[in-house]
Amino acid sequence: MKKIVIIPTFNEKENIAAIIHAVIVLGNQYHVLVVDDGSPDGTASIVKDLMQTHPDKIFIQERKGKLGLGTAYIHGFKWALENQYDYIFEMDADFSHNPLDLDRLLAACENGADVAIGSRYVKGGATENWPLDRLIYSKGGSLYTRIITGMPVKDPTAGFICYKRKVLASMQLDHIQFIGYAFQIEMKFASWRLGFKLKEVPITFIDRKIGTSKMSKGIIKEAVLGVLSMQWQSFTGRFIKHIKREQL
Repeated sequence: MKKIVIIPTFNEKENIAAIIHAVIVLGNQYHVLVVDDGSPDGTASIVKDLMQTHPDKIFIQERKGKLGLGTAYIHGFKWALENQYDYIFEMDADFSHNPLDLDRLLAACENGADVAIGSRYVKGGATENWPLDRLIYSKGGSLYTRIITGMPVKDPTAGFICYKRKVLASMQLDHIQFIGYAFQIEMKFASWRLGFKLKEVPITFIDRKIGTSKMSKGIIKEAVLGVLSMQWQSFTGRFIKHIKREQL
C-alpha cells in the first residue's frame, strides 16, 4: 500500500529538512510531498537537495505565490490520486504534529476508518505551549461547529489527517470552497456527509517553536461564516450535489 504525507510550506526553512527526515526514517515506507507556495526563504531549495538522496521518496510541487493552505492540500490530493497512493496524509511542517503519530492514524484507517483525525479534544488528546486566547478560539470554534453542523467530530479544525484514497476520489476537489481553517472543517464535513467513517485518534499538539504562525483574523472569520454556509447548503440539498463526484 502506497502512503504519502503532504506537507504545505511557506517559509519553513528552519523546519523542513528535519520534518522530512523524521517521516522518512519511520520505516513504514512513507513518501513525502511538499507543496511550496513560492517561499522566499529557500524552503524549496532545501527540499530539492534532499530529493537527491531520496529521489523515490521525496517530491515537491512548487506554486507561484502564497495561495492558501486549502488550495495547497487540494493540489497535493490531486497529485497523490494521480500517482496512485492508497493512504494520503496531511501534516504541518513545524512539528506541531508528531511524525510518530502517523502510524497510529494509519492503523485507524487499516482497522475500519475511512478518515483518521489526529484529535486534540478526545480523551487522551492535548495541546502544549498554547496561549490561552488561542485555546479559547480553538475549543470555542470546535463547539460552535458541532452545534451548527451536527458533525460528530470533537476537533473539526484538526490538520493532522489520514484519508483513504476512496474518500478523496469520491469528491469534486475543485468544488471545495475554503482555504483556511474552514477548509479543514469542510473536508471533514464532506467526508461525513458522503457517508464515510471518521475516527478521532488522540494526539498532543505542540505549538510551533521555530517560525511564524499563519493564523489570522481573516482565517477565523472564514471558519465562522463557512460553517454557516456549509450547513445551509447541506440543509437545502446543494452541498452533496456540489461536492460528490459522479461515479463512472
